[in-house]
Amino acid sequence: MFRNAYSGCRVLVTGHTGFKGSWLVLWLQELGAEVCGLALPMASPNHFGLLKLDMRSEMTDVRDGEAVKKLVREFRPEIVFHLAAQPLVRKSYREPAETFAVNVMGTISVLEACRAAECVRAVVAITSDKCYENREQTAGYRETDPMGGYDPYSASKGCAELAIAGYRRSFFHPADYGVKHQTLVASARAGNVIGGGDWAEDRLIPDLVRAAAAGKEEPLRNPAATRPWQHVLEPLSGYLALGEKLLAGETKFADGWNFGPAADGMISVLEAAEAMAKEWGKVRFRAAPDPNAPHEAGLLRLDCAKAREVLRWHGALTPEEAFTATADWYREFYEKSRVVTREQLACYIRKAADGGLEWTK
Repeated sequence: MFRNAYSGCRVLVTGHTGFKGSWLVLWLQELGAEVCGLALPMASPNHFGLLKLDMRSEMTDVRDGEAVKKLVREFRPEIVFHLAAQPLVRKSYREPAETFAVNVMGTISVLEACRAAECVRAVVAITSDKCYENREQTAGYRETDPMGGYDPYSASKGCAELAIAGYRRSFFHPADYGVKHQTLVASARAGNVIGGGDWAEDRLIPDLVRAAAAGKEEPLRNPAATRPWQHVLEPLSGYLALGEKLLAGETKFADGWNFGPAADGMISVLEAAEAMAKEWGKVRFRAAPDPNAPHEAGLLRLDCAKAREVLRWHGALTPEEAFTATADWYREFYEKSRVVTREQLACYIRKAADGGLEWTK
């Protein structure tokens, strides 16, 4: 897979204790990479802890620039996947200053550490589909659309994208690759990600499964909101495919990229809850819009034509398969105390290979 780019490769993952980060470090280890993680501890239960991975794990705040530089100097990564973030919209209303500090200055800490280290050949910085100035339009946002953000979280992700672009042009310009520097930098923006092992607050799927495990009904505060839902392994395959190209020195990939589902992955919060309930009967919910709730986008869609046509990436799962895998993971965990992450990763890889996806070659 990924043309063996990660076999024996030294990889630093920030935010490795988080939902997406924990799936990513497992996959990287399966690919033969030597992985080091940098993050803050997560409350229990957390997916990273359940995986019991044998790897170097540094509990360090990404905002501590000197600590990040020290780790990069010591570990000498060849590629950095930057996922550490404050990832929650509603929390950003409660803690706006911390959200900007983590998401913007944390990103700059990582870029500064990479700028000071000759070992780093590639950086893939993960932001969010919410980085765009959302006009509630039906057309998907393209990578060239303006950054923006209504709430502190979205605005912080737009700011992070501007910082990444500024560093790329100023210090890691693709035209100067191999002459003035040896590092290619890309950013990745993914849609709403679902899958087993997510227990974050104020997210639909974790809220539904927590309520199901407690035998309760979950109120849906924004049932009509429409989002691009995709299983966690879908964007991760895109991040890894992008990292492969950067490690190979292909300068045209040092840019911003959208990773999202096909059009049938655009469904409402209510439809997503119904899909979970269909797969796990304990999931119960009711529509309960809150007129006093803080603003959240009603419609958000990504245009992923660039990833499809240039990177030759697209998803392997249908929306139904994504929700089935997610419900299966939580049902196995809550009803049988089993963590089926490795089995689901192996199943996903087989399905992608059967479908002839480019990264499986």
